[in-house]
Amino acid sequence: MKSNTFISHELTRMCTNKRILYKDLSYKIIGLAMEVHRKLGYGFLEKVYENSLMVLLNRDKIPAIQQAPINVHFEDEIVDNYVADILVDEKIILELKCVETIANIHRAQVLNYLKATNKQLAIILNFAKEKLEYERLAF
Repeated sequence: MKSNTFISHELTRMCTNKRILYKDLSYKIIGLAMEVHRKLGYGFLEKVYENSLMVLLNRDKIPAIQQAPINVHFEDEIVDNYVADILVDEKIILELKCVETIANIHRAQVLNYLKATNKQLAIILNFAKEKLEYERLAF
């Protein structure tokens, strides 16, 4: 069954002032991901979407690092590093997928990244469907 709507799963922690965490930036990122998906369609490997999203982030002068190493902390010690697909403005981790659907294992992976890196927000972007699938996860 085809869906004519974008699928979003909002798992967002609210700030003390009742605003969505990094609302404007995260909405801009999702809009750019939609633009990539609309122009390329689905069926490419993740790297194609990652490179294309970086083109648009750079075009819009949004600071972003592709394949960004992020330190993983445990007991206040750096124990390893994780390489984020894209780290936007040192705040938001983007995890790009080309999978049938975003599953609990993907959510758990991203939440662990947030916990281990002391970042607060990640967005999973799934380009493998007819419509872009995305989820915002906050820790």
